[in-house]
Amino acid sequence: MNAMVATSRNFRQAARILGLDSKVEKSLSIPFREIKVECTIPKDDGTIASFVGFRVQHDNARGPMKGGIRFHPQFKENVEDAGIWRSVDPANAAAAPATIWPAAVDPDEVNALAQLMSWKTAVVDIPYGGAKGGIVCNPEDLSKGELERLTRVFTQKLHDLIGIHVDVPAPDMGTNAQTMAWILDEYSKFHGHSPAIVTGKPLALGGSVGREAATGRGVLFATEALLAEHGKSIQGLTFVIQGFGNVGSWVAKLIQERGGKVIAVSDVSGAIRNPNGIDIKSLRKHIADGGVLKNFDGGDPMLQNELLLLECDVLIPCALGGVLHSPSNWTPNLHSERENAADVKAKYIIEAANHPTDPEADEILSKKGVFILPDIYANAGGVTVSYFEWVQVARPSESFHDTLAHLNNTSRIKIRMNDVSFVCKLVKNIQGFSWGEEKVNSELQRYMKNAFQDIKSMCRSLDCSLRMGAFTLGVSRVSQATVLRGWGS
Repeated sequence: MNAMVATSRNFRQAARILGLDSKVEKSLSIPFREIKVECTIPKDDGTIASFVGFRVQHDNARGPMKGGIRFHPQFKENVEDAGIWRSVDPANAAAAPATIWPAAVDPDEVNALAQLMSWKTAVVDIPYGGAKGGIVCNPEDLSKGELERLTRVFTQKLHDLIGIHVDVPAPDMGTNAQTMAWILDEYSKFHGHSPAIVTGKPLALGGSVGREAATGRGVLFATEALLAEHGKSIQGLTFVIQGFGNVGSWVAKLIQERGGKVIAVSDVSGAIRNPNGIDIKSLRKHIADGGVLKNFDGGDPMLQNELLLLECDVLIPCALGGVLHSPSNWTPNLHSERENAADVKAKYIIEAANHPTDPEADEILSKKGVFILPDIYANAGGVTVSYFEWVQVARPSESFHDTLAHLNNTSRIKIRMNDVSFVCKLVKNIQGFSWGEEKVNSELQRYMKNAFQDIKSMCRSLDCSLRMGAFTLGVSRVSQATVLRGWGS
């Protein structure tokens, strides 16, 4: 199922359960702003290349919009529905492009993920709205210099539409801390030094310790919260992890450190299994040294599509969307050759990836008694620690009184100048007072635990699943802010 269709379906169901006013529901379903830009750069070989970039800003009722920027090609059969990458010879610039490739950072996907970010940030109760963006390109085909030029041009096109109190980008697929450093630098040329314009940036430029592991660590805390609800712990349980990138590798590492047994893992190269448990530390070193997962000698190779169907206690999809699906929504892909929801043997599914389970598959799995921890909660650790990074760096050009006034305008309580304790903390924050990793991790655990309890409270009061508990929690918080601000009236 299309990601936007699935997201809209879950939103509408949550709106019905909550009994939202139709005007508010319509307001929340329409993005605040959709941006599409052309980014033209000179390539290293002297040719000119143009790329299409997107930014969808979904909602800002609860605070600045927040979401990743991805650099990724996504080829489509229908060229009319696709963005176009083209390479042009400068000597024949007026002529037809020499090379045309249909590609897209799918606008529907970007819209869906921007909307999910609005609900996700509300679920963990951090003061953000949702956004998402990207550029249609294959970063593996571009040199570091070309990627830098592309990032800077994209930032030039967006700099008036993002900002530390407007829209704060972060890394996503195909982008990283270096990408964020380029955005920070380019944005600062227009607006002065602004370390809070992006999160996920290098430590030397105001990044936060613990950010690299944040999504994976958040998955760990979410898993612990769910298992504790059922009187279980990670110790001694078996885990299958689909995807071994940043999130999957950290999840595997942390689970093994907690005494869990990871019996199978996969990535784009293939999948391996070991019923006695895979040595994750050795596997991470094998990959860091340039090895390929499928060639790791600590496990037996297996088909990727079979990994999702292994008997285990906990299945954690950490990679692609739509990998768990029903007969009516089956689309062949790398990781599944047929509909698979009915054949899943895991007792718990933790959605570390975005939208790994189609709605019909969700129903099939729920009827089988499988407990599914939804993506808008399970993978919220990354954006939560991004929030911690954001509050650790404030724009130096902001005066103390300007910052105090902003807080008074946006806070539930008014701050007095004679509140010495708070003022001292505020001054430290304006100066970029940084947290230690222990504080980052303990605060992340606190946010994830509190959010789980809030979700369970919604489940009890509305008699609904964990997914609807999370969606109704997120949507209710955003709709409340919307109504209080006077929208939809």
